[in-house]
Amino acid sequence: MIPAAYTDHNRAHWERHAQSRVTHGGELWKRTEPTWGQWARPEAELGLLPETMEGLDAIELGCGTGYVSGWMARRGATVVGIDNSASQLNLARRFAKEHGIELELIHGIAEKVPKPDESFDFAVSEYGAAIWSDPYVWIPEAWRLLRSGGQLVMLGNHPLLMICLSYSNNEPAAPGFLLPYFGIHRFDWRDNNDMATNFNLTISDWITLFIDTGFEILAYRELQAPSPGSDQHFNVTDDWAHHWPAEHVWKLRKR
Repeated sequence: MIPAAYTDHNRAHWERHAQSRVTHGGELWKRTEPTWGQWARPEAELGLLPETMEGLDAIELGCGTGYVSGWMARRGATVVGIDNSASQLNLARRFAKEHGIELELIHGIAEKVPKPDESFDFAVSEYGAAIWSDPYVWIPEAWRLLRSGGQLVMLGNHPLLMICLSYSNNEPAAPGFLLPYFGIHRFDWRDNNDMATNFNLTISDWITLFIDTGFEILAYRELQAPSPGSDQHFNVTDDWAHHWPAEHVWKLRKR
């Protein structure tokens, strides 16, 4: 069963905040080479997409403004993007039209994608389903959607960051733990009348989930901000993310 409460208030959150992503989304759509995460790590360094995607069917799970979908389409893939926010999808359609890119965009949730089993060769989530969907629901759904040998790539918040945050305001990550690590799963944000829910797991729980679902782990990376500093990216400063991992990347293959 899909827990409607968090998908509903996450949708409402992004309906309120979609316009704040116009500039960021537009800039990323213009880039000829992908960059990833809050610190724009280059694709040449991370290698998250196949060099050529000609003939591949790909899906972006939680596509937002759709720039990752656009990058995949430019590499030759036939691309589907799905997102919980109609306003975000309207931005994705606008940018795709501006750049002459054909995408299939679906208003829905990554926990329940209206596509048949084994529809895709490649699936990706950068700060989409990777943090906004329950991993115990969307990871098996991604496995269902992939063909044998298909890959799933996900980039999102590192679990250590999640236990150093306050969830009642916008204060940056603390230089120490505020929550227990073991047993983490769901994080509910409260900021005045705004509500949102993120998800994360311990590293060992991610590994167990992937193996139990039927994925092989191809690579795992904990990402470091390139230099310390006081600039803040959402709830984490450059200084924090230079000393401790704020982001991580998993590359998986369906067995």
